[in-house]
Amino acid sequence: MWTIVTAYKRNRTILPKILDYPTCFTISNRAISQKPSPCPSPTYDVIILGASGFTGKHVIRETLKFLNLPSPLKNFAIAGRNTSKLSQALQWASGRNPSPEIPILTADTTDPASLRHLASRTKIILNCVGPFRLYGEPVVEACVDSGCDYLDICGEPEFMERMEVKYHDKAVENGSLVVSACGFDSIPAELGWMFNSRQWMPPAIFSKVEAYISLESDKKIVGNLGTYESAVLSVANADILQELRRSRPKKPRPEIPGTIPKGPLVNHLKEVGLWAVKLPSADATVVRRTLSCLAEDSCGLPGVNESTEQIERREAFWSTIKPAHFGMKIASKSLLGVVRFITVGKFIALFGKTDIGRWLLLNFPSVFSLGFFRKKGPTEDEVASASFKMWFVGQGFSDGSSLASQGNRKPDMEIITRVMGPEIGYSTTPIILVQCALMLLKERRNLPKGGVFPPGIVFGPTDLQDRLQENGISFDVISKKTA
Repeated sequence: MWTIVTAYKRNRTILPKILDYPTCFTISNRAISQKPSPCPSPTYDVIILGASGFTGKHVIRETLKFLNLPSPLKNFAIAGRNTSKLSQALQWASGRNPSPEIPILTADTTDPASLRHLASRTKIILNCVGPFRLYGEPVVEACVDSGCDYLDICGEPEFMERMEVKYHDKAVENGSLVVSACGFDSIPAELGWMFNSRQWMPPAIFSKVEAYISLESDKKIVGNLGTYESAVLSVANADILQELRRSRPKKPRPEIPGTIPKGPLVNHLKEVGLWAVKLPSADATVVRRTLSCLAEDSCGLPGVNESTEQIERREAFWSTIKPAHFGMKIASKSLLGVVRFITVGKFIALFGKTDIGRWLLLNFPSVFSLGFFRKKGPTEDEVASASFKMWFVGQGFSDGSSLASQGNRKPDMEIITRVMGPEIGYSTTPIILVQCALMLLKERRNLPKGGVFPPGIVFGPTDLQDRLQENGISFDVISKKTA
C-alpha cells in the first residue's frame, strides 16, 4: 500500500516521503513525528478503533490511566479514518499532561484490507464504531480471520446474534474471542443479576429478578446519541431479528422454578421510591443468551489452558449462579418522568418503521426524544455530574426444597441489590470496556479459546466485578426480607 505522509519536527516541515509500507504516526510532547513500521510490525496489546469519536476519546483517556502502571497493558494504539482527528482526540484524552507516544493507525470499516492489517498487529481490538449493524461486521470478520480478540460496546441484539450465527464456528477454529456488549450495555445487567443470585443461600432459591435503571444528574441528562440511533435502527430491523431467530435451531432453555405473572405497564417500587416502565433493551436479550449457555453447560466455558485450580474456581462460581426470569425497566422519581419515557418510546416505535420516519428521528433527535438526546452530545460538565443506579429486585422462595409439593405458590422472599456508577455513556462504558480488555490480557489462558459469546458467560467467573468496584462502579446488598 503506497502512502504519502508529512512529518513535523520542531515546527520545521519535512518534505513528504512516499513509503512502500503501512505507516504509523505517533504523538509526543516534543513533536508530532512519523515512524514508518514495515510489516511485520510489533504486536500491540490493544488497538482502539473509532478512537476519534466522542465515546472513543473517552476510551483513550481511560486506557491511558493503566499504561504506565503495573498492569497487563504494555502498549496500545488508536485507529480510525482521520489521523488529524485521532491526534486531537489523543491530545484531549491526555488532558494537561504531555501527550504520550501512542501510535496512530489509519483504518476504515469500508476497507477490509486496512481492518485485516489492524487485526494482524494486535491482541485485542476495541471497537467503538457504531451503529454496529451498519459498521461492525467488517471488523468482526477481520478479527475472526486473523485470530485476534474483539470487544465492543454494542447494544444491538440483531447485530450480536447475527455475528454469532455467521462467525462463531470460525472464531472457535481460529482462536478469536468475540464479545459484544462490553459497556453499560450489558455488563452491569449481567454482573448485577449474578450478584443478586449469589445472595440466595440454600434452601432459598430465586425465580425472578427485575432491574430498574435510574439516571441521575445535578444538570440536564443527555444520553449517548449512538444509543438513540441503535434504538431507531432496532425498530427498523425488528422483523429481521425475528426471522433470524426462527431460522436458528432452538437453544436449550434453563429450568426456572415458579410461575411469573405479567405485571402492570407502570409500577411503583416503593422500597426505593421509583416509578418504572418496561424498557425494551439489549440487556434482557444478552442475559438470556448467557442463561442459554449455562443450560448447555452448568459449569460454564472451559479455558484454553486452565489450571486445575482455575477449573475448580470456575465450577465453584457457576454453582452459585441460578437461572431466573429477567426483565429491565427504566425508572424515574416521578410519574411524569415515566410518561416522558413512554412518549419517547412511542415516537421511536411509530416513526422507526418507515424511511421518512427514521429520517425525522435521526435528524431531529432532540425533538423526538424530548431533549434526552441531541446531536452534539453532552458537555463535559453534564457528563461529570451524571450517574446511574441500577436496582435488582430478586424474588423467590425461602424454602425451595418444598416448592414442587406446594404447587403454584407465590414468592415469599425478596432480595434487593444495587449497581451504581458514573455517567453511563462516556464514563461507565469506557471503564467497563477497558477493564474487560485488561481482564482478557491478564486471564487469556483461563478464558475460552474462541467463539462469539455474551459477556456474562466469559467474564462472570473472573475478577471483573472486583476490578469495576476498584474503578468507581459499586455492587451493594440493599435489603433482604421474607414474607
